[in-house]
Amino acid sequence: MATLPLAGIRVLDLSTVLAAPVTATFLGDFGAEVIKVEEPGHGDFTRGGAGGGRTPYWAQEARNKKSVTLDLRTARGQEMARGLVPHFDVVITNYRPSTLEKWGLDPDSLSVLAPDAILVYVTGYGLTGPYRDRGSFDRIASAFAGLTHVTGDPDRPPVRSGYSTIDYMAAYLGAFSVVTALYHRDTAGGGGQVVDLALYEAGFRASEDALAAYATTGRVRERLGNRNPLIVPASDFTTADGRRLSLHAGTDPLFRRLTAVMGRPELADAPEYATRLARSEHADGLYAIIAEWVAGHTADDLARLLNDAGVPASPLMSIADIAADPHYRERGSVVQVEDAEFGELPMPAPFPRLSRTPGSIRSTGPALGEHNAEVYRDLLGLGPSDLAALRAGGVI
Repeated sequence: MATLPLAGIRVLDLSTVLAAPVTATFLGDFGAEVIKVEEPGHGDFTRGGAGGGRTPYWAQEARNKKSVTLDLRTARGQEMARGLVPHFDVVITNYRPSTLEKWGLDPDSLSVLAPDAILVYVTGYGLTGPYRDRGSFDRIASAFAGLTHVTGDPDRPPVRSGYSTIDYMAAYLGAFSVVTALYHRDTAGGGGQVVDLALYEAGFRASEDALAAYATTGRVRERLGNRNPLIVPASDFTTADGRRLSLHAGTDPLFRRLTAVMGRPELADAPEYATRLARSEHADGLYAIIAEWVAGHTADDLARLLNDAGVPASPLMSIADIAADPHYRERGSVVQVEDAEFGELPMPAPFPRLSRTPGSIRSTGPALGEHNAEVYRDLLGLGPSDLAALRAGGVI
């Protein structure tokens, strides 16, 4: 197997729930050695169980990591954390700025300890600004970024995404920032630097032209359900077997293909539907015609029919659909990983796919404190008696 691209990079994961530790997971997928610091006796929230146990979620999101325990609320724990920092290329944390300052883990303190390290701070609102000390999670970040406001049907209250979308988007931004900063450090001799990433910024960056449109026209983006008023037809429809199917034929060539599949080629030349602007002005009538046609087909049959004709379409997939779908398996988007506790465990593969140096899953989420002896011996020079005293004092 080819050497992984981040082999030799050591990452200290001083974070919890969810964007920051997943940033470390993404780096681990591509070869970085990741040391995860957890609370003694309890472990990371993502473990999901009492007493620091393991769940399938932990097995997936803590893959390719080593676990050490350390109570960062104690003076000795903070001292040990600072002692670890100089041994790492990357340090990732997500505690509030005021907490980081109290623990001596703020950017100014760590930059002195490790001037060549990439220090990644994934906080709710960033290290600066009037909201810097506010806490946040994916739900709150989605609300603050404007994502929740535009999600849902226009006649109902807004809803958040069904997954922690912003957490994972921010994790990819975090991983991107690390490899960018490492490239600058290692090719330009630029030294270390601080990455200041606010959780909401991932969602805000995905807001398309909403800000520019508001600045120039005063238009506020609102909820539109499954429709886009400027791209018609592009929506979801109910099929004969009661499932939902999404199709997109919003360009003129795609619309012509759709009308041919429907057996209604004359629609493509009708004045009310012949151009994108015309279709947007007569969307209700067109959607009624399409909905009636879709209702006469099953979801899987119609998806094949449309895609064979070059019209992008897919049934709305549940996780059960995904687990059974041949494309996910044959492409390798889903991989089977052997876990000592859960057996063969399916999980998302390392993304993106690199042709020469693809990521790999070398281990699943570790037991709580599994690597205490190894890490504290090798990096801090602590022996068995030292570790015994630290355990007795509740520090590890």
